[in-house]
Amino acid sequence: MKILLELKNIEKKYEIPSSKEQITVLKDLSLRVTRGESIAVVGPSGSGKSTLLNIIGALDKPTSGLVTFAGKNLADLDDSELSKIRNKDIGFVFQLHHLLPQCTTLENVLIPTIPLGAKKESEEVRSRAIKLLERVGLDKHMDYFPAQLSGGELQRVAVVRALINRPKLVLADEPTGSLDRESSDNLGQLLIKLNKEEAVTLIVVTHSIELARLMDKVFNLRNGKLEL
Repeated sequence: MKILLELKNIEKKYEIPSSKEQITVLKDLSLRVTRGESIAVVGPSGSGKSTLLNIIGALDKPTSGLVTFAGKNLADLDDSELSKIRNKDIGFVFQLHHLLPQCTTLENVLIPTIPLGAKKESEEVRSRAIKLLERVGLDKHMDYFPAQLSGGELQRVAVVRALINRPKLVLADEPTGSLDRESSDNLGQLLIKLNKEEAVTLIVVTHSIELARLMDKVFNLRNGKLEL
């Protein structure tokens, strides 16, 4: 199996405001992820799960250590190159959907394609968006605005938006945290289904044991390190 993502000896420190002291959130953390794999990261609040996801997603940089994504050392890339990777190769799903209230379901899904300037492919991209929305049961809601959708529907839109650019990796940070049990279960099943059908690698940070158990591997983030 091909390695998509590798973290080696990652350390992340933050300075405490109004103090010269630092706190170490991640310590000598290593992880290897193969293409198409699904992984859950669990752990108590404040253990550094979101920090880890931000480093993987090139939203933050480690204090030390190496992050390699699709054969590229992220430390060697400038802001423009990192931005392209975040937009094209990595899809993000957060606890809050972050949909634009003035845009319809279909328009929200298409937003990540705008920076790519895919004018020639606009019809193809639009067709993909519609097909993805059909697959998640939202084909009759494409012209709805976010205020007209339920919490579970909003998160499904967010998942489709994360997939629209055919990313290599999808990162989900507490994607079911604001949902009721039934919607949470449905979203978990959907993530796994799309993980297999789209052949996309999936890393989920979650407090939900039920969601974590759906993944190929479950890591516990404790004392700055990942434990299987």
